[in-house]
Amino acid sequence: MPTMRKRLMGVLFLITVSLAVAGVPTAAAPAAAGTGPGHRSGPAPGSHWFDEQAAASFTVQDGRFVDGLGREVVLRGYNVSGETKLEENGGLPFASVADAEKSAQALRTLGGGNAVRFLLSWAHAEPVRGQVDHAYLAAATAQMRAFLTAGIRVYPDFHQDLFSRHLFHEDSWYTGDGAPKWVVDAGGYPRESCGICLFWGQNITQNQAVTRATYDFWHNKGGIQDAFLTTAQTTMAHLAGHLTAAEFAGVVGFDPYNEPHAGSYDPGQTSRAWERDILWPFYERFRARMDAAGWRDKPAFVEPNLFWNANLDFQKQEGGLLDAGRLGPRYVFNTHFYDQKAISGVFMWGKAKDGQYAGDFGTVRDRASATETAAVVSEFGHPLGGTVADKAPTVLKAMYQALDSRLPGATWWSRPEDSGPVLSGTQWQWDIYHGRHHEPMNGNPDKVMTAADAWNDEDLSSVRLDDTGTPVLRLDTRLLDRLYPSATAGRVLAFTYEDRSRDGSTTLTWNPVPPSLPRVRELVGSGQYGLLLWRSDGTLAPTELHLPASFDPARTTVVSDLGTVHAPPSYGNGTPIAVAPEPGGTGSRRLLLTAPQTGGLHYALITNGSTAPSEDLLRGARDELSAWAATRR
Repeated sequence: MPTMRKRLMGVLFLITVSLAVAGVPTAAAPAAAGTGPGHRSGPAPGSHWFDEQAAASFTVQDGRFVDGLGREVVLRGYNVSGETKLEENGGLPFASVADAEKSAQALRTLGGGNAVRFLLSWAHAEPVRGQVDHAYLAAATAQMRAFLTAGIRVYPDFHQDLFSRHLFHEDSWYTGDGAPKWVVDAGGYPRESCGICLFWGQNITQNQAVTRATYDFWHNKGGIQDAFLTTAQTTMAHLAGHLTAAEFAGVVGFDPYNEPHAGSYDPGQTSRAWERDILWPFYERFRARMDAAGWRDKPAFVEPNLFWNANLDFQKQEGGLLDAGRLGPRYVFNTHFYDQKAISGVFMWGKAKDGQYAGDFGTVRDRASATETAAVVSEFGHPLGGTVADKAPTVLKAMYQALDSRLPGATWWSRPEDSGPVLSGTQWQWDIYHGRHHEPMNGNPDKVMTAADAWNDEDLSSVRLDDTGTPVLRLDTRLLDRLYPSATAGRVLAFTYEDRSRDGSTTLTWNPVPPSLPRVRELVGSGQYGLLLWRSDGTLAPTELHLPASFDPARTTVVSDLGTVHAPPSYGNGTPIAVAPEPGGTGSRRLLLTAPQTGGLHYALITNGSTAPSEDLLRGARDELSAWAATRR
């Protein structure tokens, strides 16, 4: 942020604090006049003086996401939604805008998300070659707006799996999504067959129709890649032109292509060479289309070769955009991670454990650092139904743990300086229609899919509707609605969160407070806790952490160098530790920590473990944490 702007923001902050001390109400500052059609006047519900500027931009700087105030941003949320892969709602995530609004509200209040990867369908955007369906784009834009209005950042994704549904015959065991029928009709592909395939993903490499069609796309046979890029540009221009300036600012980038794979390699070609010679030039072409569509200031969320970080040796292929050089602010290193060992039911017996994925997610951090950009794990998850569903509570806890820190809980307290950046991520998936679908598989009226996610036997949605039509979680709320640093005024040095989520009747505690901190341990007790270490940059806007619904402000304790508070007050009275609604009017809450001094090392422990801690206990916990933090300088 320019120095003059910082000074002006500082004056505004001091005026706000002075008015609060004098007893004058401190309503959110008036929003600047917006541009674009249908601009909503005034601040979003729950906004404060800093929120509009924070939301005005989202960029990549120095290998991290930053908002309009220069704060380090972490995106957490879900994919919305696998419904796009089905035909029942015409390739849209929802049947109506009302359902999109219901889903967005629940995603914020139940799931604790501040971001979504929003799926789009090429087949429905361009059903006839050269003819973009603007009615589809308008409907998708209206549904996307429901999330933006709820204060949720969005990055769209033109999704594909197994290239296209139209490759599969009506009696097939499998199906796909992505390319339009006209692409498949022009390709003359053989009747698809996967042979002996136990999982749908095996079609990627074993189904000749899929491998040939995928190969043709990457080699632009018949100009099909050109057509895709033109449709993508039209889609991006539509979004830029039909969202207000404030809404469009909440669209943080675009994922060009889901889970890219060569289909088949040319003779002598390696997976690394394919990334260099085929995939990366495609991303450069997509980047140019983004610029032409008015997305110049937004990054492309680019994915490496699908199998670059597979955790089965016989699946893994060299990749990770090793030859792309410095990606910088115009690209984001975007990857997926699923534990195929756990999903197989064969290669991993038992449950996931503390630190299970520290190495896998550490590799993501390392690749993002090497390419000098930010990282996002745009898909991760585990089946919630079927023979391996019993692993889900531990697998997902271990994945979230690895997003928070590259350290296992057993070693976090002893060397938090090795924690690494907090990773952004969007879990697969958030589908309110789970178990309520009506999908004729591959157009077969005698094969209507209703159960689970209604697509290739997947069952991963974290949400469903109960008998009253109300969204409810399918996983322990303690696992999904998490404490995390959504915006840090400075640089995050370390973060951990012990969610105390359950595996059946067993409480999973992988990061207990060590015995060397007895007063902190007493304060936390059996409750949840998070601990953030950060170095401030002088920004007068506060550091924000999403406050889960399980953290009732009246029962929440914060122990910090900024102060020690049980039951933090509402924001706006000049105190450095406070609670406020998250923008969007959903009722979700955030903890605000204001630490204006530049370069200072700060810590904050947030816990719901004690209902009425004594002053002696609070003082003892602060003394212990202060001494512990002093050794981390």
